[in-house]
This record gives sequence, C-alpha cells and structure tokens, in this order.
Amino acid sequence: MVETTTANPTLLQEQVASLLVQPLEKQSVVLAAGPKIFDTSSPLRIPRLTSGAAVGFVAEGAAIPEGDVSFDEVKLLPSDLKSLKVIVRFTNELIRQSVIGLDAVLKTRLVTDVSNALDTALLSGTGATKTIRGIINQPGVQTGVLQAADPDSYLDAIAKAHAQEVTPNRWFINSQDFITLRKAKDSQGRYLLESDLTSEATYKLFGITVTPTNKLAPGKAVLLDINQVAVARDLAPSVTLLPELYAATDETAIRVVARFDLGLLHAEGVVVLTAA
Repeated sequence: MVETTTANPTLLQEQVASLLVQPLEKQSVVLAAGPKIFDTSSPLRIPRLTSGAAVGFVAEGAAIPEGDVSFDEVKLLPSDLKSLKVIVRFTNELIRQSVIGLDAVLKTRLVTDVSNALDTALLSGTGATKTIRGIINQPGVQTGVLQAADPDSYLDAIAKAHAQEVTPNRWFINSQDFITLRKAKDSQGRYLLESDLTSEATYKLFGITVTPTNKLAPGKAVLLDINQVAVARDLAPSVTLLPELYAATDETAIRVVARFDLGLLHAEGVVVLTAA
C-alpha cells in the first residue's frame, strides 16, 4: 500500500471507505446499532416536531377547526466542530519484513483507535467544547436509578420510554454492570438476560437487545430507540500517508481525520440510568 501511494499520498475516497469507514461502522457499538446516519460536509439542520395538532370530531357541514403544530430543529456538524485525528507511525523495516499484510494491520489499528474515541464521544461525550455531546448528556433525556441486578430498575426505565410513546430497542450498559446483570436471576431461578439464538453472542433483556460497552462509566446504562439517534458524518474523512515527516528515524506515518456529530430526534424517549 505504501509503495503504490507515494506519488499520491492522500488515499482516494473509495480507499478510505474500505480502510476506515466501512470497518468503523461494524466495530463502533453505536454505529453498528443502526442510528440514522447523515453523510454531509456542511452543517446539518433536522426539523423536529415538538407538538402535534389537536384532532377532534366534527359534525357534518360544520366548520373544521384549524390545528397548530410546533417545530424546532436538531443542529449537527457546526462549522467549528472539532475533528477526530490521529497519526500512526511505523518503521520502514516493518513494511519490508511484515509477514502479514501491512494494510490489514493498519486497518485494525486505525479502526480500533478511531472507534474507541468515537464511541466514548457518542455515548458519554468528551466534556470539551466544540466536540460531540454524548447521548447521556443530551438535553431533555429522562433519568432513572440503576440497580444492576434488580429487574424492576430496568422495567421502570421501559415504563418511562413507553410514557413518551417510544418503543425502545437497545440497551447500552457498562461492561461491569453487564456481568452483574448476567448473573441476576428471577424468582424462579432463571437468568434475566436471554440469549438470542439467532445472533451470536447477543443478549436481550425484556426483549430488548443489550450492548455492553466500556465507553460508559460503571453505574451507567442507557435505554433508547436507536432510530431516534441522528449521527452526522462528514463526507470527507481522510487517510493520508506521511512518508517524509519521520524520515530522520526511517519511519512512515498515516494521518486520519474524521468528523462526526450526534443529536436526538426525540430526547424524551432516551432514559439514562445512574447507580445511586
């Protein structure tokens, strides 16, 4: 890969897609869950209905009253949003002596580095300005108390979602709390988590898919309809070879730049649980 792109160090869009974007969609727990992804290189504004019209019964021949609806919008990918960036260095000896394909090694490293940073930001946020505000920090989300081994704790969260006319389809749970939940049993000695025989290593809690992740702190869990999560992805992620930057140490480097943002189309349908 290095030899064939020396004259043109910025990879083509198709190469970037196969090296970074497509594997990232599979490895990132948030992207793999299936949110609405919008590819755009410009700031994105998504209209959102906040209140609907009142509909009533009207007699034959009577005037039909007018109804009012209210809108606001979700604003994503502002022009001053910071990018995810990383430089990966490797020696030229590695290029020449690698037993397995270097492109496969770099793909694994790049996707792992970017997906770790991205999932942390998408779920929890970074706490820094002009970066992604994570799901748990979005304005308007509902909150509740997490008791990892208590089924009522999760049922209460489902009730909160249903009260907002949302049918949740995904749990995100810290990995340690997932193990606690994995050991929990009901009054008849049955495990609360159900194995999904149609999908390898997949569990369901009250019929809802559970995704464990270390990108949530211990004592945190999220219940939501993943279809209400909007992710804006810059159209132009770049992977650039830097063969001269570390020439003094006989190394080559790859620079990765990608921009993402996240918003909620129905924030009240997201329930964030926190251990007391």
